[in-house]
Amino acid sequence: MNNLQLYGWNEELFRQKQESNYKDLAHGRVAVTHKTCYEVVAESGFYTCELAGNMLYGRSASEYPCTGDWVIFQPVDTDKGIILDSLSRQKTLYRLKNGTASERQAIASFLDKAFIVQSLDEHFNVRRIERFMLQTADESIQPVLVLTKTDLGFNREETENTLKHISAKIPVFYTSIESQESIDRLRAFIAPGETIVFTGMSGVGKSTLINALCEREVLQTGAISDSTGKGRHTSTRREMVLMSDAGVLIDTPGVKLFGVTTDNADKLSEILDISDYEGKCRFDDCQHINEKGCVVIEAVENGEIDRGIYESYLKLRREAWHYTASVHEKRKQEKSFTKMVRNFKDKRQNI
Repeated sequence: MNNLQLYGWNEELFRQKQESNYKDLAHGRVAVTHKTCYEVVAESGFYTCELAGNMLYGRSASEYPCTGDWVIFQPVDTDKGIILDSLSRQKTLYRLKNGTASERQAIASFLDKAFIVQSLDEHFNVRRIERFMLQTADESIQPVLVLTKTDLGFNREETENTLKHISAKIPVFYTSIESQESIDRLRAFIAPGETIVFTGMSGVGKSTLINALCEREVLQTGAISDSTGKGRHTSTRREMVLMSDAGVLIDTPGVKLFGVTTDNADKLSEILDISDYEGKCRFDDCQHINEKGCVVIEAVENGEIDRGIYESYLKLRREAWHYTASVHEKRKQEKSFTKMVRNFKDKRQNI
């Protein structure tokens, strides 16, 4: 038997389930997402489930279950089932779906914290950290920066200076699997019942870190490369594991590009320390690009705002604007198509 409270089940989720047409069936949480099926952890065990027709054809692909979702299913065997419904998704980490301009993909849901994992080697990139922080902002997910591979050697002062606009806003942990103390400090930051998603590029050590936190090998990690002395990336799916004395950890495949799906300019300004200057420009609708009397540009030129941070602000804002415009255009086209179909049906009925 599994204690689903350890996986985050609570009274609010129970109330949601009572509103479902399938409230008398079993419920569970999606632990692993495959292309055509899902591994679900329930009170009575673990099930490999497929989607029922109402889920498969009655919803868009973006509404299909993702790792972390709570679902209602009908067991059809000792370890198989059919998913008939899912509870309303909350605190979800999204990314822009590859090859699209307006479709977002759910990475994991019902999250309390997002561990943004960066290794202190050639993979280190402060711009990626800012991007991940922006993605968590709209969903009220607490971002946490986890820096790995401190044992390889790095310039602490230089790193802290690069991160000073970030470390003032979110917790930062310096870790190494060679330092048990650093792992223990991070483990203490995970409370029972919390769900943590690990994000970051391939090769930064997410799976290795999860194994260290769980004190056992729950995820496969790559062998050490003879040429680099570093672990090879092996995660190819989003997978959830339960810590023995704390919360739930979700590993995700590494991604090179994590497209933003938000239009929250205020959050972006706050993350990048631009908000203190906005509102002081000569024009109320100042875009902070080339306008006269722009206080933001003035702050960049006199060194109050780092130029790299300013350029990151402009880049992320352009991406957010492009995503928002694409969504609005897509909705406009859908409404136009729906109207055309309705008019066609009306004409057929009048014939």
